[in-house]
Amino acid sequence: MHVSSVDFSMETLPMRQPSNSLGRIKPELYKQKSVDSEDGNKENVETCGKLSFSLQYDYENQSLVVKILKALDLPAKDFTGTSDPYVKIYLLPERKKKFQTRVHRKTLNPVFDETFQFPVEYDQICNRKLHFSVYDFDRFTSHDMIGEVLVDNLFELSDLSREAIVWKDIHCATTESVDLGEIMYSLCYLPTAGRMTLTVIKCRNLKAMDITGYSDPYVKVWLMCEGRRLKKRKTTTKKNTLNPVYNEAIIFDIPPENVEQVSLSIIVMDYDRVGHNEVIGVCRAGPDAEGLGRDHWNEMLAYPRKPITHWHALGEWPGRASSFDSQGSCPSPKPSMTP
Repeated sequence: MHVSSVDFSMETLPMRQPSNSLGRIKPELYKQKSVDSEDGNKENVETCGKLSFSLQYDYENQSLVVKILKALDLPAKDFTGTSDPYVKIYLLPERKKKFQTRVHRKTLNPVFDETFQFPVEYDQICNRKLHFSVYDFDRFTSHDMIGEVLVDNLFELSDLSREAIVWKDIHCATTESVDLGEIMYSLCYLPTAGRMTLTVIKCRNLKAMDITGYSDPYVKVWLMCEGRRLKKRKTTTKKNTLNPVYNEAIIFDIPPENVEQVSLSIIVMDYDRVGHNEVIGVCRAGPDAEGLGRDHWNEMLAYPRKPITHWHALGEWPGRASSFDSQGSCPSPKPSMTP
């Protein structure tokens, strides 16, 4: 395991009187979850109908057979009170190869009954996801997206040796979401030593950045304080893969007095020998992060000295804001709020 250590300068972060902030965290609020569990992390999303399809693996042709059957209760997109729906389908992370159904006119309950085959080896199916995008056709303007369905566990219902029929809710969306992949890492904090260890374990289904259909990914981690970058460390680079395994640890020395002010910016990069390295995707962890990034941080504090591991979806690079580019010292800790 490769270990990098950075000192959280005490000149950078002045000391303050110890607070009871860590003691106020109730461990019972953070139930332990399976590393690969994702259902508990998904927020409630608006749905707009249901989509039915079947899955089966063709061993002779080494392909995944997907049959789009029908959709029910789609929203009306036209002034006539109907829609002209069709469906696009990808087998992620590959987005160059896609299929599309025929357009069905003036209906909210289309019956498609169309079959498509994706060439893929059976032992690779566990690393792939199906992405369905439901659209409303418009002859004169751009087509309106109705919603999407993402199936990230293709073996959920069966081993695909025989046809399995699936019903899924269609999640409302106006633009196609781009799947950039996921990263698994653990966080562990030692309050007595003032030390936090982030272990980058692995990534899966990363976006292909090279013409070979692969990437050369490495992970860069910034220690942040109120938008300012304090320290940077990175992992080794893994060549020609979309599913790199690292198992590399990065150690940050963070006094308990400052743990509420800092956060982590975790960036998966594609190494390029000739041009500039490109960002594949990003995620954040810290008290001011959103969703799982905040929950993971709080869980780390609630269970000191214990590594807490989760998968995190990668998001798009937001662009280099001036506050992110600026470097410098972190201001004095803010006084704790009295109840």
